[in-house]
Amino acid sequence: MIRCADLLFYIAIFIFGATIRWEVRGYDHLQSIYERGRRAIFTFWHPCIFPATWFWRKRGIVVMSSRSRDGEYIARFIQRFGYGAARGSSSRGAGRALAEMVECMENGIDVAFTIDGPRGPVYVAKDGAVTLARHTGNAILPFHIAMTRYIEAPSWDRLQIPLPFTRALMLIGEPLYVARDGREDEPKTKQASLQCTLDRLRREGEAWRKGQSVP
Repeated sequence: MIRCADLLFYIAIFIFGATIRWEVRGYDHLQSIYERGRRAIFTFWHPCIFPATWFWRKRGIVVMSSRSRDGEYIARFIQRFGYGAARGSSSRGAGRALAEMVECMENGIDVAFTIDGPRGPVYVAKDGAVTLARHTGNAILPFHIAMTRYIEAPSWDRLQIPLPFTRALMLIGEPLYVARDGREDEPKTKQASLQCTLDRLRREGEAWRKGQSVP
C-alpha cells in the first residue's frame, strides 16, 4: 500500500507540477539568508505539500517526516524529487530527527518542516523550527503557496492537490532569527511571530486567489 501511494503521489506531482504557472514574491528573502552565510529552515503548512515539493525540488533539502504510515509514503515520494528525510515528529522521535537536522545544517544543507504536523490541528505551528533555529543560529524561512484550481483532501491536513495548468502564488516571508543567548521568553515570542507570519501569508494567498485586495 505504501509503495502504491508513493508512486501515485510521485506521478501526480510530476504530471501536475510541470503545468503549474508560478508567480513568486519574496525570493530575495532566501537570498538574504545565504548572503549572511546561514542556511534556511523552510516552514509551511500541510496543505502546501504537493506544490512545495515541486517548487523546491532537487535542492537536497532535508524534511522532517513523521514515523507514521503517512510519514512513510511522504518520505518516499519526496526523496524521488531530490529531498532527504529526517524521520521523527513532535510526538515521536523528535530529538533524534532534530539532531539529524542540526548535522545537516552544519554540513550546509537546508531543512524543512510541515510546521502543523504530524497530527494537526492544521494551521497551528509547532515549535520544532524555533528550537532548531535557536540551537543552530540559522534562519526560519516561512512560505505559503496559494493556487487557483485544486482538489482538497477530506482529511485533517486539508492537503491540496493542484489541477493541471493551475496558477500558483509562492509567498516567501522575511527570515526569523532566534538568538541562542536571548531572553528567556524569546522562543515563545518568535513562535508567536512565526504563527503570525504564516497566517498573514495565507490570508494574502487567499486574497490573491479570490482576486481581492490583501486584508
